Amino acid sequence: MKNLKIVFVLVLMACIALSSCKKDEKALNENISPVGALNLPVNQVAIKLTPSNVSAAQQFKWTGATPEDGGLILYEVAFDKEGGNFSNPVFKIVSDGAGVQPQVTISHKDLTKIAALAGINSSSTGKVNWTVIASKASSKKIGQEIRTLQLERPAGFAEVPTELYLTGSATESGADISKAIKLKKIEEGVFEVYTALKAGTYQLTDKQSQSGRMFFTEGTLIKEGTSSITVSGSAKPYYLKFDFNVATVVDASEVQSVGLYMSAYGTEIGQLSYTSSGTWQSGSIPIVFYQFSWGRDERYKFALHTSSGIRYMGSSNVNNVSPVGQSASYFYLNAVTNDQWNNTYKFNPSADNKNITAMVNLGASGPYTHTITTQ
Repeated sequence: MKNLKIVFVLVLMACIALSSCKKDEKALNENISPVGALNLPVNQVAIKLTPSNVSAAQQFKWTGATPEDGGLILYEVAFDKEGGNFSNPVFKIVSDGAGVQPQVTISHKDLTKIAALAGINSSSTGKVNWTVIASKASSKKIGQEIRTLQLERPAGFAEVPTELYLTGSATESGADISKAIKLKKIEEGVFEVYTALKAGTYQLTDKQSQSGRMFFTEGTLIKEGTSSITVSGSAKPYYLKFDFNVATVVDASEVQSVGLYMSAYGTEIGQLSYTSSGTWQSGSIPIVFYQFSWGRDERYKFALHTSSGIRYMGSSNVNNVSPVGQSASYFYLNAVTNDQWNNTYKFNPSADNKNITAMVNLGASGPYTHTITTQ
């Protein structure tokens, strides 16, 4: 009898719970109206994309949908190929305020990605459709209005690499991709490296593994693919610079020599030889400060002679102090002008009438820098 009572109570509780669930289901109203008018941008607007400009963006605005019983509505802006029906959009992005606001600002970088997904090639113009999808719980409604954007893509990649490496038989590290040489990222999509190349081939990749994207150059253009770049002749140091925002080889110059330039003499007083990994090392260089009426002058910087001209590297400070007691940043190397006196360093006073060795490090693993060692 006691067991029957327990069973009865359990059945009664289950019925109450089921009834409660049905009431809750009945109480939940997911009905919403479609999104109203699309306000911005105007239909058929032409946008010239500039993804390398981080501040370039386009605002999208629309009239919000209305829930039948109040509550929160979330929005996504959906993009599709011209003529698409949004059954499988090429790209979706939630609106501002985590999807609550009837607007969103989309960067030119993301619009370039959308253009690529819609089949618009670099250096080409094409059209994409957009609309807004409103949702409440499991209910979704695609906007009744669809607008078109005309997007002009620049030369370049819709998605630029975040890292870049050199690999291949022509490189210092050989064809083992796990040892690929990393380039220095100097801004979004722009990379440079000082390295030696010898007879053989090399490629660019965004990973030190076979799963990475591969790139090659054809003239001054950068292309994605597994083709290789061929190098001939003996090993020589080079300066390479690539801009993926515009798919262009900015520079590919042989570094013919690196000289220690002393300002008071207006000439290079010693030469450095390439060793490896973007590093140049001098032999023993005699240092004699120049005697002026006001004292002895100890200023210097470096001159890089390349196949495309001379580049000077020196201090970020126009007028410098003695290196004694300064931090490591004092010796950082920066691109400077050919001015005889400005943006120079000063030798340690102990170097006067002594020999020194100079080392220039233009490796990608840290700031460009140099050391001066008095012998």
